Amino acid sequence: MKKADYDDKALILDILTESFKNNQSVNYIAGSPKNNEERIRALMDYSFEVCKRFGDVYLSDDRDAAALVLYPERKKTNLSMIMLDVKLVLNCIGIANIGKALKRESSIKKMQPQVEMYYLWFIGVRPDKQGLGIGSRLMNELILESQKMKRPVYLETSTLTNIPWYKKFGFDVYNELNLSYNLYFLNRK
Repeated sequence: MKKADYDDKALILDILTESFKNNQSVNYIAGSPKNNEERIRALMDYSFEVCKRFGDVYLSDDRDAAALVLYPERKKTNLSMIMLDVKLVLNCIGIANIGKALKRESSIKKMQPQVEMYYLWFIGVRPDKQGLGIGSRLMNELILESQKMKRPVYLETSTLTNIPWYKKFGFDVYNELNLSYNLYFLNRK
């Protein structure tokens, strides 16, 4: 895997938008099915920008998978972040859904421990390349990176069928949040 740069951004947004277009948690934030793919792409754009500033963005060597990693304690509020937040509201969440999105984020933060973590915000593989071990190779490399940093890996998933895949890598479910769907909290220490 390699650390991605801005030349890789369009490809990473393509991979993650396609990978998450049917994801309950992403669709909860993206709201209306109208222009859904554009809204999801806007969410992935926001997440990419946040991770470039306060984490890492990775692309698999074959360029078929991507991961966004955040180090939450590094995240700061500044003018550029406020501008990104406004752009997210306008292009993804919608003004009418700001309260719902803020409540969701607040609930998630309450369930996450206040430790320095390797927060795997998104990992995705091109849908036509899934099942070939590409995501597993990327996950193994991410785990090695987290170990070098001596940070536990944390993530959430709303896709119940993904939990056995995460468990293969040593993740355990440590909590669950019921929104209009179930969000499962996993960690790997």
